[in-house]
Amino acid sequence: MRLFVDNLSNIDFSYLCPERGLVGETWLANVELTGELDEQGMICDFGIVKKQIRQWLDQHLDHSLLVPVLSPRVVATQTEAQISVSLNRLDNRRIQVDSPKAAVCLIDATSITPESVARWCESHLENIFPNSKITLSFSCEEIASPYYHYSHGLKKHGGDCQRIAHGHRSKLLIWRDGILCTTTMEEWARKWADIYIATKEDCVAEDNDNFIFRYMSSQGHFSLSIPRSSCYIIDTDTTVEYITQHLATQIGAHFPGEQIKVKAFEGIGKGAISEWG
Repeated sequence: MRLFVDNLSNIDFSYLCPERGLVGETWLANVELTGELDEQGMICDFGIVKKQIRQWLDQHLDHSLLVPVLSPRVVATQTEAQISVSLNRLDNRRIQVDSPKAAVCLIDATSITPESVARWCESHLENIFPNSKITLSFSCEEIASPYYHYSHGLKKHGGDCQRIAHGHRSKLLIWRDGILCTTTMEEWARKWADIYIATKEDCVAEDNDNFIFRYMSSQGHFSLSIPRSSCYIIDTDTTVEYITQHLATQIGAHFPGEQIKVKAFEGIGKGAISEWG
């Protein structure tokens, strides 16, 4: 007998990929539990399943950087409190992240995929439900309109959003004079494919290849070195409110005299709306 919970939770995170670099992503988590019925006629109470697995996913994956430590292009070194991870991309560009350990999840796999992460999670969750077999799967939200993958860090945030390399897979809706404009949506989705959206004041150094971003927040010291071509720098913090405001301003300047409305998502089912003109 199996019980299931579809769309149990969604996780927002970033991961390292040799082809794409630093990738912001959002997945929906689904779970099945296989076991015998107890005296209540249940495999396990749904409330217990949902609470415990959600808490575990929030603690280990959500707002973290997922790193495939078995990839030959990844090197990870640790001290007692900090971790340093570097990725040598296929184009020989390099990404390096230094952060507190809690902000990074080391996955025993050669690449980050829904399947590899699900198998890693199952191996760690089996002790929570010793009398049942747990099967986890991850899926993406179906988005018919243009969307983009972005990573960022919010140093002023009191929670896990302060981590310098976490991200989202996000839908983008743009109206010009009340008409949904797919052309403009597609343009920005292409421009922000696998992008790191950064705050100008966090850039402490640069060379011909990379920008270096660094800050101290309540969780500790964070640093990121990333290819310039993968960055988009704005003057403000990179909350979804400021990102949406920036989009509306940029699009409004490109189409003077028009009424612009931008609805930008941060992952699934949440985001901000900004208008211009």
